[in-house]
This record gives sequence, structure tokens and C-alpha cells, in this order.
Amino acid sequence: MTRPNILLISADQQRADCFGFMGRRVKTPHLDRLAADGTHFSACITPCVVCQPARASILTGQLCRTHGVHDNGIDLNPEIGEKGFAGALTAAGYETSYFGKAHFSTYHTFEATGSPECLKSSASYPPDWYGPYMGFGHVELMLVGHNWFPPEKPPAGQHYERWYHADGRGDEKTALYWENAGDTRGAAQTWHSKLPSAWHNSTWTADRAIEWLKHDRNPEQPFCTWVSFPDPHHPFDAPEPWSRLHDPDEVDLPENRTRDFENRPWWHEAVLTKEPAGPKKNAETRKAYSRIPEQTDEQLREIIANTYGQIALIDHNVGRILIALEEAGLAENTLVVYISDHGDWLGDHGLILKGPMHYEGLLRVPMIWRGPGVPAGREVEDPVSTLDLAASFCDYASAEPLLPQHGTSLRPLIEAEGARDYALNEWELLPTRAGVALSLRTVRTKRYKMTVDLRSGAGELYDLEADPHEMANIFDEADAAELRDRLMGYIDRRPDDAIGLQEQVGMA
Repeated sequence: MTRPNILLISADQQRADCFGFMGRRVKTPHLDRLAADGTHFSACITPCVVCQPARASILTGQLCRTHGVHDNGIDLNPEIGEKGFAGALTAAGYETSYFGKAHFSTYHTFEATGSPECLKSSASYPPDWYGPYMGFGHVELMLVGHNWFPPEKPPAGQHYERWYHADGRGDEKTALYWENAGDTRGAAQTWHSKLPSAWHNSTWTADRAIEWLKHDRNPEQPFCTWVSFPDPHHPFDAPEPWSRLHDPDEVDLPENRTRDFENRPWWHEAVLTKEPAGPKKNAETRKAYSRIPEQTDEQLREIIANTYGQIALIDHNVGRILIALEEAGLAENTLVVYISDHGDWLGDHGLILKGPMHYEGLLRVPMIWRGPGVPAGREVEDPVSTLDLAASFCDYASAEPLLPQHGTSLRPLIEAEGARDYALNEWELLPTRAGVALSLRTVRTKRYKMTVDLRSGAGELYDLEADPHEMANIFDEADAAELRDRLMGYIDRRPDDAIGLQEQVGMA
């Protein structure tokens, strides 16, 4: 078989169940079709539940204590990043590219770091810089991409920010970004953005990927490109008319949406009440931006409806990319993979956003494959991880990994020739996020999920078959001792190659 092209499309903070084909009341016709035409991994988890560690793990195929990005605010060492799947495929003759939000390095740093993603260093990169970066030969990046923060003005910023401000009307656009065009019933970080969607960073990400696919790549080489949308991340600010596509009164609410700290590990409550460590300015930003107070049902409906609007805009742009593949004659020999870096509680247990409570809405992420050799209409229920993507891409590309791999190729599962027992997740949480330090390890099997804090020994264990809403933590029950030991045995199989704790250069 001719080596396939590889098109990885990622969202940021999209739950695994937020698709029409998964039964949620969200309009995702293009992604529903992608799943119907391909294979859906319904028990895929993220290797870490926050952005930077998860993205570094996707690129490198390593768990976060090994590549070193074990919390937000820690940069991926370029010498490691360049040996991720993009570097391996480049060495094997692929043309590689990246479009959108990268977040392999920290944006909001204490000092300039020299990284192209560092806001304080970005002005030192000339307008004609397009990489290489982290193994990708051609990159077109945005910095942050979440509209709590305005797009940087040149000479700062990268490709999106320079395009956004190029006509001299950037301040006018930003004012529209932040203007609420309708009542959102006081929902936290939620508004109907008045920025025309043609200027939105989701649209720009698709535009740049389409231009490269149709006109700028080398047709003599196979390609691997990563197209990374920055939504449906908070703030929940879908632009009109996408923000109004879903009636808040008709969206589906979580069955259990009350904060319940009884019989949960101690950190569930602590991370919502402790003062984040670090500089006062960063601590205040962390509390305002990353902690959302309890919402009424009406407010939660507004948040979910706006999130659905963000996803629908991504779905529309995924459709545009898939049409471009067809028009360029590339669809038949291109593996298309759709994922997210992590999920969002989105009201489960009264929680919104992300943190060290590894409920399914946060831990489980989308993974859809379509392309040559991928069966249509198939569901794989084995526990896997986006950690497996690097090894999978190297397998399909006949490329040799340049780093030791913790993930393994998904190809046997796609071809119905293999099985998986468990998938792992880890997070070395520093106190700058929530005022507590945690050393979390999570294992997910088909039926069970367990998270343990190695520092305190506390944990949580759920039987997802008998208790799909994770209401009964059986970690400390005597009858669960044998099961707990078996699951801990999976965690202990992690390769013994972790490095020391790394220093944060910023907050995220």
C-alpha cells in the first residue's frame, strides 16, 4: 500500500460524548459522517487532563513525567519535541505542517523564554518565519486562541495575530469579540460574540490548512499535518449566528449536577477553595479564569448551548477541510483522525472546565479514524489513549520512532486483530494551579477507573458499568481491595523512565 497521508484534526476541551451520533443534542453533521465512514474509539482517554501535558504526550508518545511537561506552565524541551511523531515522519520522507493552537510551550511566562509561543518572545520572530517547530517543517500558529485574552498586536503575536491586525482594525474586532449580543442569564464566561465568524480563529485555522493542502504542499511527498482548533474552550463565546444555533432551553443537562464532596478524595474540595501559589497577579487570574462558581440550571444551559455553538463552528470547518481533501484528490489515501486534548466536566457533579477530578466527561476524549484500511461504521470499545497516536502514525508511515514509546499502535485494533486491557493517565499537579500539590495516576479499563494520589495514598475507584455517573466511590471499601490491587498493578507497569520535577516558566 502507498504510504498514506495523515491529517490530524484536534479540538480543545471537547468531551467524548459531544457529537450528534453520541446522542447529545449538538449539531455535528460532518463529524457524524466522519464517524459513519470510519472507526470510532468510544473509550479513548487523554494522557493528562490539562493542555500542555496532553499535547506534549500526543506529539511524543510519552507520559508526562517522562517528556517533562507534567503541568501547565512547563515548556516541552525542543530537543524532545523535535523527536516526536512529526520529526520521525519528516525523517521518513513526509512533509509536515501545523496550523492553529500548538501550546507545546507556555504563553504567559514570567520572563521571555525565546519560544515562538511565548508572548514576551514572539516579537523576535519575523513575519516570514514559518518554522520549523517541534519537528513540523511548516507552521502557522496562533497564541492562546481563547478570547479572555485579546490577540497580541504586532510585532508580537504569530501568524493569526498578524493577519487579524493587518488591516488596522484589530481593536475594533476585539471590541466585537467581547461584546455580548444577547442575554446569557448571567452565565459565567458566556456571551454571544459579535465578531464576524470570518475573523474567528476557528475559521482562520481551517482557511490556512485548506490553502496549504490545495496549493502550498509538495505533491511529490506524502504529508502529515496537524490542524488544531482552540475551541470549544472557555470562555464560551461562540460568534453569532453559531452561538444561537442551539436553544438553551432544549439542550441536554447532566443527570447529576450538584457538587458532592462526601466520599470523594480530599482534594476534590481543596482545589476549589485553596489559594493558588505563585505571584498574586497570576493567582488572581487563575481563580477568575479557571474556577467557575456553581451555576443555576438556566446558566448551565447557556454555557452548554454556547459550547455546542463552538463545536458546530468547528464541525462546519472540518467539513470544509474534508471537501478540500476531495477537491485536491487526496481523500482516498489520507488517514483523517479527529481528537481533543482533554474534555470538560460541563456541569457533571456541579463542575465546569477541568481539574484533578477525573470524571469521564473530562478524562474521555473523542477519537475517530477514517481512511485507507479503516473499517466504516465500526466502534472500538477497548481502552486506548491519544498517547497511542505517535506510534500509530509511525506504523502507518513506515517510520521509526525517534523516542521510546509509551503508546502502542492502534492499527491492530483498527484491523480487528488486537485488544487492550487498560490505558494510563498521569498529572504531577503543582500548587500554582489550585494551592495543593498532587501526584495523580489514573488507570481506565473497560469497566473500572481508578485515580490515586501517590503523595497521600487517597484515591477514587468507580465501577463504570454499575455506576456510569460515578456517584459511588468504592476505593476504600474492603470488598474492593483485590480490584484496587489489580488496577494498581496496571499503574505500576508504567516504564521506569520518569525524570525529575520541572520548573514552571509561567502559568499556561
